[in-house]
Amino acid sequence: MNAAPIRPPRPDELEALVAIERDAGALFATVGMPEIAHDDPGFPAELEPFRAAGHAWVAVDADDRPIAYLVSTVVDDCAHVEQVSVAPAHAHRGLGAALIDHLGGVAAAEGRAALTLTTFRDVPWNAPYYERLGFRVVAPADQGPELAALVAEEAERIPGHAPRVAMRRAVR
Repeated sequence: MNAAPIRPPRPDELEALVAIERDAGALFATVGMPEIAHDDPGFPAELEPFRAAGHAWVAVDADDRPIAYLVSTVVDDCAHVEQVSVAPAHAHRGLGAALIDHLGGVAAAEGRAALTLTTFRDVPWNAPYYERLGFRVVAPADQGPELAALVAEEAERIPGHAPRVAMRRAVR
């Protein structure tokens, strides 16, 4: 289980978060999704607004270096997982779950009812993983207007044709 401390990232660590996402994303090639594996993970400047707003956290190793991260937004008054990535060398240690649980604590303190996210339906470390963490698929008819708009935008922007789903977990 995870024993890694979780804290907000420092500005000088944002490049490391991009590298974590790039390395984690490469795993999509192993499930026949090379277009996702080679998708641009973005730039540190794109992560700065999350950090500055207090919507970013990192799990760190014994040397206080980021090995996983999560950034969030607010969608339909729920805490929304915008991105969670774990460095492949540190996978399967509960880091992603710990970061999501951390966000759950933040959401509870803010009075939010749930966490939401969007993800690939059939990728083992996506929807099936989040189901094990207590998330459930939200049918299109049950999505709030912001979540529905996000799902539609992702359908246009994300390369490939793998089905995506919106998911929700009540704040614990």
